[in-house]
Amino acid sequence: LECDWDCSQLFSTIQSVGPAGSGSASSEPNQTHSNSGLDESNLKLSIIEERKRRRMMSNRESARRSRMRKQKHLENLRNLVNQLRIENRELTSRLRFLLYHCHRVRTDNDSLRSEYTALRQKLSDMQQILLFKQLQQFSSTWPYNNVPVMSEQTPPPLII
Repeated sequence: LECDWDCSQLFSTIQSVGPAGSGSASSEPNQTHSNSGLDESNLKLSIIEERKRRRMMSNRESARRSRMRKQKHLENLRNLVNQLRIENRELTSRLRFLLYHCHRVRTDNDSLRSEYTALRQKLSDMQQILLFKQLQQFSSTWPYNNVPVMSEQTPPPLII
């Protein structure tokens, strides 16, 4: 805080009174006391000014360090954002790859199920034909065959 008062006069009046209980009378004129009071007050003012200057320099240095920390923190955050963007792109790419292959596996699985069903039906049909032929051969070798032989073109459906 700066003040508009002339503090040197205040200190000079205090100094001119002198220390309490000193008991010694000064042989020097009053002006010498006031000059030494001015010197002391100037010294005190210079000490106060020096403290203010040091505090101001300390505050400036603290503010500079704070700005540097803030700048470093922002740089770290920018680096983190860039790393997370790269990771996000990689994960998105992997997800697309997996979704594509999942779709292919499902399509292949559906195709294989259809093929399985068709092959199972063919196997069943062949088993019925084979069974019918075996019955036919068995019935033709049977000595008391009263049943007329059916045409080979239309085998009867057998339920197994």
